[in-house]
This record gives sequence, structure tokens and C-alpha cells, in this order.
Amino acid sequence: MFVKVCGATTAEEVRAVAEAGADLLGLWHGIPDGRADLPAGQLAELAAEARATGRLRPVLVTFASDPAALARTATAAGTDWIQLHGYQRPALVRALRTELPDRVRIVKVLHVRSGSCPEASLIAAYERAGTDLFLLDAATADGRVGSTAHTLDDHTAAALADRMERSFLLAGGLRPDNRNRFGATLAHPGFLGIDVDSAARGDAGLLDGARTADLVRAWKTP
Repeated sequence: MFVKVCGATTAEEVRAVAEAGADLLGLWHGIPDGRADLPAGQLAELAAEARATGRLRPVLVTFASDPAALARTATAAGTDWIQLHGYQRPALVRALRTELPDRVRIVKVLHVRSGSCPEASLIAAYERAGTDLFLLDAATADGRVGSTAHTLDDHTAAALADRMERSFLLAGGLRPDNRNRFGATLAHPGFLGIDVDSAARGDAGLLDGARTADLVRAWKTP
């Protein structure tokens, strides 16, 4: 199982989550007004810090929709995972795959709001366009997406996964104490791991090694 921790802004956070046992590190770029949004230079620095741990794979997390610009940014930062976290269309995935045919793993987020997923009808199109992996996340009733701390319904997530041919990560309000609420999702053959943000943060709002370690133990231990 992968554990992905999202939203690092300092080298200290990167090292802390690596030592805690996380596998993937989400670095925000192109997320307007996002509290963890990084300029390109800092993105590259933290991606290098993640690789230097010998454990973490940096993931470029973005709302952006310009494939050429994204390809340049990912190449400059050395991030070979890109997570499309907005409502980008399959055409962007196809164009990004053309720009970076063999050098990137593309993750498309599917947002679930009030029990339904507006992108559900596009799953097959995303797959044909070159999506490697999906991430299931909860949107709020007012439409906010990403790091909302809202939780997905287990059976809704599993039913959405049934429509995919690709593997998926689960996000949305995951904590050390709620693993047992996702029995159907964890048992799904496409389940690959989890994505967390809020539950990995300490009281100061920064990613915290001890809280990340609690998540890793709780979710990786059957």
C-alpha cells in the first residue's frame, strides 16, 4: 500500500514524512490561493529533497490545464508523477501524454460530491487518453476540492472503482482511527493506497512526522 502525504512547503516536512514511512509526497503548484502552493523554483528544491531521502517520490499536484507548461515544469522539477486535481478534461491527459510519453505517471482525481461523481462518465475517456491512476476524493457541498477533510462513503468509492480499469488511491478525511470504515474499498482489487493531508499535520499546521507515522501504522497494518 502506498501512503501519499500532500502539501509540503519546507525541507523539514519532507524529511519528517520520509522518516515516518510515507511513500509519495504531493507538492502543490498551479493551485491559485492554495495554502501550500509553490513557485516553480521551490517546487524543484523540494522535489530534489524528496528524491534525496531515497524513499519519497515527489508528485506534482496541480489545477493547471496547459500541457506544454506542465510538461516543462515537471521536467525542470524532476517530478515523474503529475496529479491533475481539478476538473481537467481527457484532452489534457492526452496532450500531456504526448508531451511526456514515457517519463511521467499521470494521476487524475475524481471528485465525489453528495454521493455522485461529475467525472464518472469520463472514466473510460481518461483511461484511453493515458491516465495511469485515479485518486478518489471528496468535494464539499459548495464545490471546494482538495484537502477538505471531508470523508467519502465506502460503498460509493468502491462502486466508482468498479467502473475503472486502472488502480486508484483513496483520499478524503482519512485518519488513523477510521480505516475500518473502508472495508469495501480496501478489499477492491484496484486499491493501491491512500492520500492524506490534514491528518498528517501538527498543531502548527505543518506536516508532522509523528502524525504521519500514526497514519502509516494504522493503514499499512491489516
